Amino acid sequence: MNKAATSLEKSASANSKILLLTIGIILIGANLRAPLTSVGSLIPFIRDDLAMSNALAGTITTLPLLAFALFSPFAPKIANKSGMERTIFFSLIVLIIGIIIRSLQGIIPLFTGTILIGLAIAVGNVLLPGFIKMNFPLKIGVMTGIYAVFMNLFGALASGISVPLSSFRNLGWHGALGAWAILAFIAVLFWLPQLRNNYIVIKPASTPSQRGNSIWRSPLAWKVTLFMGLQSFMFYTMMTWLPGILQLNGYSSNAAGWMLFLMQFAIIPITFIIPVLAGRMKDQKILSIITALFFFFGIGGLLIGNASLIPLSIILFGIASGSAFSLAMMFFSLRTNNGGQAAALSGMAQSFGYLLAAIGPVLFGGLHDLTNGWTVPLSMLLVISIVILFVGIEAGKDRMVTHKN
Repeated sequence: MNKAATSLEKSASANSKILLLTIGIILIGANLRAPLTSVGSLIPFIRDDLAMSNALAGTITTLPLLAFALFSPFAPKIANKSGMERTIFFSLIVLIIGIIIRSLQGIIPLFTGTILIGLAIAVGNVLLPGFIKMNFPLKIGVMTGIYAVFMNLFGALASGISVPLSSFRNLGWHGALGAWAILAFIAVLFWLPQLRNNYIVIKPASTPSQRGNSIWRSPLAWKVTLFMGLQSFMFYTMMTWLPGILQLNGYSSNAAGWMLFLMQFAIIPITFIIPVLAGRMKDQKILSIITALFFFFGIGGLLIGNASLIPLSIILFGIASGSAFSLAMMFFSLRTNNGGQAAALSGMAQSFGYLLAAIGPVLFGGLHDLTNGWTVPLSMLLVISIVILFVGIEAGKDRMVTHKN
């Protein structure tokens, strides 16, 4: 009886730890987009209050992407020295500090806080796929899907409630942005138990094929990186310019905003479905092909400009974006041998990916200015969707990253 009771206690304790860990991962996912998407609809208020130019106000959304690009390669190195659990914990602390500083009065606190937020979120973006691989090796698809759903759900929610929140009891844009520190603080509380656990950290240099910077010399790693980068380019470009494209097709600014919400809403269910499917398949080539085709037909519908096709085209693009992001996250785990290597590939791919994401809206807008229309820039996205097809097929093949492939 005593042995049975002890066994039950151990089982209950293990289940409790798994539950806390799962909730912690969900809360981290919820914090990976909301502090960023909460800014977009408040930019006109921030611009007018601080007497900023449109160009300067636009950098509020660009700075975090540049922070992702510059800091992502360093996150795995920090985690190798401090451990993933502690690195993620301290990134949450930095996130809270950044959110609070950003909500203070003045241009300098605004940009200082924004940079800190970008650096903090870069850590979560990079380390979470590897952390899931280490702690849920048999449930990588399910856990990736769960955190991706909450990431996009809270991201869409933040973009929708920021303006109403700013009007609540005269909080203003300062209060509306500062309120997201509460969500980060809750994540810290649920992550605290992880600091007591001694997880085994498998470093990328633990086998000969992984020593040094070999992952940067791997052709397969570069294919995964290109897939990540090009899908980021597509998504952030469309997030920036879709309202302008739709207004040229007769949509009001309010209706165009709802179409942008529709695109983000279409992403949410697919970010759970795709990781689960990808985790059960021997390879992910067919998913990569379907994703690229959805990108192609989604952009093609916008290029045609038929009013009846536009909502369907936006839904197709949203599904493609959710699928592509989820596949990229899964490739970090499925194409690597351990959690440390997954984090290294994640850092490499996200560094390059978010650099492309920062360039995308500028290049797209520049082509629009040069040609005085949307045909050429949208055609560029069509070409990119074809490139995504080919690199996605290569990244989706059943093999592991080494310096030889």
